[in-house]
Amino acid sequence: MPVHLRAEPSDYAPAVLVPGDPNRAKHIAETFFDPGFRCVNTERGMLGFTGTFEGTPISVQSVGMGAASAAIYYTELIQLGAKRIIRVGTAGGLKPGLRMGDTLIAISATADDPTTALLTHGEPHAPTATWDLVETAVAMARQQQARVHVGPIVSSALFYDTRPGMMQRWRERGHLGVEMEASILYTLGAIHHIETLAIMTVSDLIEDDGTAERITDDELKAGVNAMTKVACRVAIA
Repeated sequence: MPVHLRAEPSDYAPAVLVPGDPNRAKHIAETFFDPGFRCVNTERGMLGFTGTFEGTPISVQSVGMGAASAAIYYTELIQLGAKRIIRVGTAGGLKPGLRMGDTLIAISATADDPTTALLTHGEPHAPTATWDLVETAVAMARQQQARVHVGPIVSSALFYDTRPGMMQRWRERGHLGVEMEASILYTLGAIHHIETLAIMTVSDLIEDDGTAERITDDELKAGVNAMTKVACRVAIA
């Protein structure tokens, strides 16, 4: 039994959604899973649930914020038999023309966080999603008529980043948005040969000076629900 997920391998489905927030994990299970799902982890308040979506087994497990926290839970989920891990979260929007609540699908995640380099022993690595999952997610999002954007993102070690001009330089190099967990997920996926994908809702629109316009609660709920419906379908595809 792992240290932070007090569960047995049979407690998790092969496909797991991984939000950061325990409350979002609970919301996903209550809103999208078929009746009869069960709680499989409460250790340290990081809630996990297993059930079915449209009759197919699926799990959701909260992982906290930042690469160091998320890496613990991604690794232990892999130890417990997860074969497909899909991050469902939020991101600050960088690409011109993004709107609040838009969906971002990350082909790759630039690692602005030293944790990824620790896993690769300092060797260069490009954290990249599983292409089949990218294709499936894009098709399903467009079927739902969602505003979806596909491309690279940045995984930052800092939520409050005070480096002058950093957001502008990321934007100029074509990044869609910035978040904190995808690069470590993609790197662990490569190391352990499992399928990975990060799908995010735009929760902020970030200016060149680093200031941000925040989404309303209603817009966030609608955007997250639309994104999660896509993620559930990709998870069982």
